[in-house]
Amino acid sequence: MKAFSITTALAAALAASTASVVQAEQVFNRIASFAVATNLPEGAERNAPTSAEIITASEDGNTLIYSDSPGKRIGFIDITDAKAPEAGGIVSFSGEPTSVAVAGAKALVAVNTSESFTKPSGVLAVVDIAGRKVDATCDLGGQPDSVAVNKDRTLAAIAIENERDEDVNDGQIPQMPAGDLVILSLKDGAADCATIKHVTLTGLAEVAGDDPEPEFVAFNGRDEIALTLQENNHIVVIDGKSATVKTHFPAGTVDLEAIDTKRDGSIAFTGEQAGRKREPDAIKWLDDRLVVANEGDYEGGSRGFTIFDTTGKVLYESGAGFERAIASIGHYPEKRSSAKGVEPEGLELAQFGEDKLFFVLSERASIVGVYKDTGGEPELVQLLPSGVSPEGAVAIPGRNLFATANEVDLVEDGGARSHVMIYERAEGEAAYPQIRSVEKDGLPIGFGALSGLAAADKPGFLHAVNDSVFSSQPTIFTIDATQKPALITEALPIIRDGAPAQKLDIEGIANDGEGGFWLASEGNSDKLYSHALLHVNKKGEIKQEIALPEELRANEIRYGFEGVAVVGEGDDQVLWMAVQREWKDDEKGFVKLVSYKPSSKEWGAVRYPLEKSEEGWVGLSEISVHGDYAYIVERDNLIGEAAKLKKLYRVALADLKPAALGGELPVVNKEEVRDLIPDLQSLNGYVVDKVEGFAVDAAGNGYVVTDNDGVDDSSGETLFFSIGAMDAM
Repeated sequence: MKAFSITTALAAALAASTASVVQAEQVFNRIASFAVATNLPEGAERNAPTSAEIITASEDGNTLIYSDSPGKRIGFIDITDAKAPEAGGIVSFSGEPTSVAVAGAKALVAVNTSESFTKPSGVLAVVDIAGRKVDATCDLGGQPDSVAVNKDRTLAAIAIENERDEDVNDGQIPQMPAGDLVILSLKDGAADCATIKHVTLTGLAEVAGDDPEPEFVAFNGRDEIALTLQENNHIVVIDGKSATVKTHFPAGTVDLEAIDTKRDGSIAFTGEQAGRKREPDAIKWLDDRLVVANEGDYEGGSRGFTIFDTTGKVLYESGAGFERAIASIGHYPEKRSSAKGVEPEGLELAQFGEDKLFFVLSERASIVGVYKDTGGEPELVQLLPSGVSPEGAVAIPGRNLFATANEVDLVEDGGARSHVMIYERAEGEAAYPQIRSVEKDGLPIGFGALSGLAAADKPGFLHAVNDSVFSSQPTIFTIDATQKPALITEALPIIRDGAPAQKLDIEGIANDGEGGFWLASEGNSDKLYSHALLHVNKKGEIKQEIALPEELRANEIRYGFEGVAVVGEGDDQVLWMAVQREWKDDEKGFVKLVSYKPSSKEWGAVRYPLEKSEEGWVGLSEISVHGDYAYIVERDNLIGEAAKLKKLYRVALADLKPAALGGELPVVNKEEVRDLIPDLQSLNGYVVDKVEGFAVDAAGNGYVVTDNDGVDDSSGETLFFSIGAMDAM
């Protein structure tokens, strides 16, 4: 069947998200986020990395259970009130839990106890959910990965991967010992170790057939087991009762066109990958069909998902459609995506009302695609924001709930913790995305790392810029905020000497009053970026580059201009730039607002007092002018529960009286306009750190945008919202 089309599917889905409640549109919205670190036991190091990888739910749907491999434990979350999840404790092991499934009152946990790659071992631990204790263990004879339970809870299947060592022979397979599949009987959730059967999988795959590496396992209602051999690019169907192979087939290849294949600081859908091996990870049954997520791990990864029948016939191939849909909402991970794109890894499937839905988890883009199974071409109905790198998911249709486990913990870099995210399906509008792009020539406008805003000449329209994440693609975007979600309708490249400008970190934009723009570029000497002001015309061509005077350069650090605003016109026009942090000549707690008058080339500055913070640092990230005020975004660099300061202030223009550089600078008075943290919490995720853009449109309404860092060590979420009429504040 044909590959997924953004125009016919995603656009329709996003349009449907604005349907009135009268139409009883059923949508998922995130209702809570749970930081895994809050479930650490008493006495544990609070800043130790945690993880939520595979996740499941108790049969009453009131408890989530996730594996935390780095911590050698599983964790429990009480979601009796799904909007207010509570820590439910942990159970620790001597090895690393790789997967968890529920059978009645018991949780079955696959635990890797391997001494080395060449001496793999593992156990299946039976955990009493209510008592939070291990009842028994079964020796599995190898290193386990995925575990699954059949419908009537009489059988469990465990994929024994015996994974390869990527440091041996450049990771080439075969590497012994070979993996297999373990099947055992269950009674009241308890495992009968004496019934263990090993299903031999050697000799099946065309790729390293003597070294099968099973990855993911799933039962259907007839006790048939679907199993992926990821590195072997193969799929096997096994009869669970007899423990025999029924059928098997290669996962095959995909020819990908119009994809981004270079890590070069730009999103350019100009590359191709012919004969790309699917190398599927997760697998689920769609009645008599199979759907696989083609993450890739060894020599492949085809960026999407595929639906097969049990003979291996391809019934539907998503191709590059899934990641193009992701790119259209700003989640394309350009810095990490050259080979495998958005890396679809996890899958979940459930019946919600009349809709059979399956959920495709993108590890690198931190997005979940929600698809409706039509029996033919699936329909993309939503894209859900997740935490950083969703690994596992569980649907609880009886409560209209869905949850994701997000494995990456960035605590050591001062970033977001690992989270479990909870969503509810109900009548209403989809809250996310808040901004997306239109297609040009059948492909989405790639965007991300939005770092500054400026008003356009029409109410509800704005301009935005991206920062140095897209160092090869500095761009001015046009936003139509009269739509919901807001639409990026145009992308204007910033050009120097006929080519995309290099060595820029655009953090601010303002209209020059003549159809062009003033841009503020934040310098970083370590990357040979210079602090500068740029003047571009309406074609995006740089007509003037203005370096900082020596009085400023002598005291520079890399935290430079984070915004630019224009006051006045003609010969009286003055530019104002907000410097993010204290430079070498600044008193602690004060930063400069720098002025520049183009007609006379005069520089000046005032001092702006920063709020104090007990942790991290505080700085400015935007300046914009409306009416009699300059509006300034002030924020800390903290994220999640640690974030305390994300506020909008204003300074009267009458107080902006610059003094000459090098002398005593006057201190301006500021007035708080709005605490933005409640706005950042409105989507029930964690509070992001980078509130980077603010502007007031031609109708006097204020708009805010966050910088998603191009999905680099970030959830990728771009929040774009209006705070209403500024004259009323």
